Amino acid sequence: MSSTIDELTVDYTEEGQLVVKQLDKQVLSKGAWTTIIFRYQDWDNKKQDFGADKYTIRRYQKKNGEYKQRSKFNISSKDQAQKIIEALQQWA
Repeated sequence: MSSTIDELTVDYTEEGQLVVKQLDKQVLSKGAWTTIIFRYQDWDNKKQDFGADKYTIRRYQKKNGEYKQRSKFNISSKDQAQKIIEALQQWA
C-alpha cells in the first residue's frame, strides 16, 4: 500500500523481471479520491524488450492513511488515445 501520491506506480515485477514499466504519470485530481493517468510499457517476451506506449487512468481512495486502487481504464494504443483527445477537445 502507498501512503502518498508520489509512491503510487504501475511498475510491476514478476519473478524478478520488470513486466510493466511506468514511463510517466500526471495527477488529474487529488483528495480523498485521487485520479492519475500513467504512461507505461509492457514487457514482450518474444522480442525481449518493452512494447509500445500504453496509458491507464486509475482512481484511488485514501482511507486510513493508505491509497487503494478502486477502478481503472486502460487505453491500449496511441490511436485510441488520440480519439479520446479529439472527443474531449470537442466537448471542452
